[in-house]
Amino acid sequence: MKSSSATMPIGDLAAMFGIAPHVLRHWEEMGLLAPERTSTGRRVYGPAEATRIVLIQISKEGGLSLEQTRQLLADAADRDARRELLRRHSEELRQRIAAAQAALDVVEHAAQCEAEDALACPQLRAKVTGRLPRGLSG
Repeated sequence: MKSSSATMPIGDLAAMFGIAPHVLRHWEEMGLLAPERTSTGRRVYGPAEATRIVLIQISKEGGLSLEQTRQLLADAADRDARRELLRRHSEELRQRIAAAQAALDVVEHAAQCEAEDALACPQLRAKVTGRLPRGLSG
């Protein structure tokens, strides 16, 4: 990576992202980042690394492991393998989003329910009963 005036030391960049410098060093060890080095060996980061940090954070927020993220960010990544990993993971995310939305619906209904006992509310019970395993009833 060619040196530029838009570089910053590890501590400054880590602080901008609200993470500890050791996290960036770990990501470098894993092959996720490749910062420049000064003549004294200090790491300096430029815009390309900042972009990769955002991609790493998005991947983590989406539930990808650091190893999966490394595979996705590798320059020589197999395009078909990358697409398959992302396709599978996008389906997992859709399922997690659907489950979170269903939970939010129950929580919001319970918060606004006029029933004295939320568990006695027919609408809430219908939402909960629909998730009981077969053979059980609420």
